Amino acid sequence: MIYKETLNLLEWPRLCQQLATFASTKMGATAARNLPIPTSLEESQELLEQTKEIYRLEQNLEIKWTFEGITDVGDSLTRATLKGILSGQELLNIATTLAGMRRLRRIIEDYEELPTLTELIADIRTYPDLEKTIHHCIDEAGKVADRASPKLGEIRQNLKENRERIYQKLQNIMQQKGGAIQETVITQRGDRFVLPVKAGQKEQIPGIIHDTSGTGGTFYIEPNSVVQMGNKRRQYLRQEEREEEAILRQLTEQVAEVAEDLEYLLAIATILDLATARSRYSFWLGGNAPRFIENKETITLRQLHHPLLVWQERHEQGSPVVPINVQINPDIRVIAITGPNTGGKTVTLKTVGLVALMAKVGLFVPAKEPVELPWFEQILADIGDEQSIEQNLSTFSGHIRRIVRILEALEQGQRSREQGAGSREQGAVLSETPHTPHPSLILLDEVGAGTDPAEGSALAIALLHHLADQARLTIATTHYGELKALKYEDSRFENASVEFDDRTLSPTYRLLWGIPGRSNALSIAQRLGLDGEIVEEAKTRIGGLSQDVNDVIAGLEAQRRQQEEKAQEAQKLLQETEKFYTEVTEKATALQQREQDLKRYQELEVQKAIAEAKEEIAQVIRNLQKGKKSSQKAQQATEAISNIGQRQLPKKAKATVSYQPKVGEKIRLSNLGQTAEVLDVAPEDEEVMVRFGLMKMTISFNEIESLDGQKVETKAKQKKQAVTPPPSPPKPKDVPTIRTSKNTIDIRGSRVAEAEADLENAIAQATESGILWIIHGKGTGKLRQGVHEFLKRHPQIARFELAEQKEGGSGVTLAYFK
Repeated sequence: MIYKETLNLLEWPRLCQQLATFASTKMGATAARNLPIPTSLEESQELLEQTKEIYRLEQNLEIKWTFEGITDVGDSLTRATLKGILSGQELLNIATTLAGMRRLRRIIEDYEELPTLTELIADIRTYPDLEKTIHHCIDEAGKVADRASPKLGEIRQNLKENRERIYQKLQNIMQQKGGAIQETVITQRGDRFVLPVKAGQKEQIPGIIHDTSGTGGTFYIEPNSVVQMGNKRRQYLRQEEREEEAILRQLTEQVAEVAEDLEYLLAIATILDLATARSRYSFWLGGNAPRFIENKETITLRQLHHPLLVWQERHEQGSPVVPINVQINPDIRVIAITGPNTGGKTVTLKTVGLVALMAKVGLFVPAKEPVELPWFEQILADIGDEQSIEQNLSTFSGHIRRIVRILEALEQGQRSREQGAGSREQGAVLSETPHTPHPSLILLDEVGAGTDPAEGSALAIALLHHLADQARLTIATTHYGELKALKYEDSRFENASVEFDDRTLSPTYRLLWGIPGRSNALSIAQRLGLDGEIVEEAKTRIGGLSQDVNDVIAGLEAQRRQQEEKAQEAQKLLQETEKFYTEVTEKATALQQREQDLKRYQELEVQKAIAEAKEEIAQVIRNLQKGKKSSQKAQQATEAISNIGQRQLPKKAKATVSYQPKVGEKIRLSNLGQTAEVLDVAPEDEEVMVRFGLMKMTISFNEIESLDGQKVETKAKQKKQAVTPPPSPPKPKDVPTIRTSKNTIDIRGSRVAEAEADLENAIAQATESGILWIIHGKGTGKLRQGVHEFLKRHPQIARFELAEQKEGGSGVTLAYFK
């Protein structure tokens, strides 16, 4: 009884009604309005997993998760099992429900990582043959189709032909007796076709009068010539009715045979719809999935919103909802919330109670991640005024009656838990001992109010001490100052208060932790115009100690506000720093990309120049080999090759003394437009380490300048290349392969383009020896492959081969001159 009372006090039925609006089917809406509260942690976790998995499904825009076609066919199944006959529309609803559930099952089976939903739909049967049979016999309008049976098709064909004959006969009569006809239309009375005849001319068309108009001026007559055809039509209609009934009965019997499976399928459809409603409601609230914590973990509910107030704000144009922060250490058992009336104490109680219930039923909690709270076996509340004239109960008596019921429910739950623990085997006994508080949440509004303040506060203290031993968490609101001191006597107690703005005489609805609430009655009364002498006398009567306490609390609140303001400023500065870091990183990345592009361009240009030089050198060598060799031609070849080298090789830059950065100097980063401080200078690498803001980085001389705009003059780094001397006459092929420093070149670590230039010089120098030893190393083999390709097309190389294993094997190539 007290549990049901608590649900009403927390306005749980209102939340369930809001949840029902997110359901897709009548079954889901009904289940949402009568939402059962799980009795075990495992059940709550399963419901929560269902909500999470549906949430993931609906985040995928490619999946159409809909309950289209699924209807509540429970009453139809019941009637089918009781030998009743279902209508065509009821049978059609069963068929569309089967198709809809098959579609949902296919979506779940095709989607990965939905273990809870997959297990849920594992045993349902959708009977595609039954669905196909129903669609064959029942058309889209819910009527029995002609194709349902050959006999029915024949009967309806006879009806059609009979109708056409009747129409033809009546039209002939209207043409022949046009003066007696009131209106040239063929109408029906019952299942008989009649003509509207003028009352004074009814003798002109003899027949059966089936009806008259309200004025008596028109008689509806079935002419005698069509009476027999009308009788035949009635026979056909009765045959059609009997055949349709036989078809519907046969289909109903097929449904009754599998009614148990269909009822189970309907139950699963309801569970899926309810899980979908929970997911959509959670998304609408902006909620996050809760995690149920152990006794030694902190309760964390940051930026927590009251769900009913969120609904009121969005649908009823209510005031913006002020969130609260709830963080409770695991050792805390009782929280005393103090503060002025209308400050939000009761709303805080209801918010915590509602979100605890929401987590139990598998709903997300409207709070910022992470959402962490215990699984409360019982949630019991005493909120509001229980005064009753009929039962002769005062406010105090009503509160005590409800608290008695709360304590009885708490004691009964503790006994049940201890008995359940004692019945288990030793290895599976609950971790709680009989002295461990029961996993219950107790919410008490204005505890001890409604009686003498001294006795009421004493009773409240005793009650809270008792609940600290018996319940996992108790939250109580109070105006008693004595309860504020419990925190300093017992570490299981904590203070909280609702903030009040003295300047505007209005609450801010913020919840402050660790600080008790101030009494604002006298200051409010004075600001509202109460005589100052009365207020001063009241202050003298409550004593200076109370005022001192209020001053201390006010100071604490001011310190908290200052800390919060500084924290906000620090957060803002951190965000700006992160933004600046992101911008700098992006610019640095762009600079690096630009540098890489420039290097690639330079490499291509160098390779192009080398290729052109090699081609010109090869042409010189070919010209030299033609005709008779002479020292004059050799000298001309040498001069030609020297000219090629001077033309292709980069010119050496003259060293000039210019601006040089110094340690400690302020410089400008030309690419970033920022001012930085020099921390270190590396002239040999032409780099400088700088610091700007919170960042340090090493950049090139090319990217800095002095504050007056002077640039650093850098030296052009040139690769030394030797000018190829004139080739000597070919050496005989039988020259012994003696390895010397003159006929050996080591190009390990070089790129292919660089190696080709070095090889060209080495070939020119080693021609007299008849052989060239090329040490390229093994590595990945790319350099060896590049060397071999170069040797293949070189005009002075007759052949080449890898050295013997003792001479370097695949890491060395021997090139023989022509």
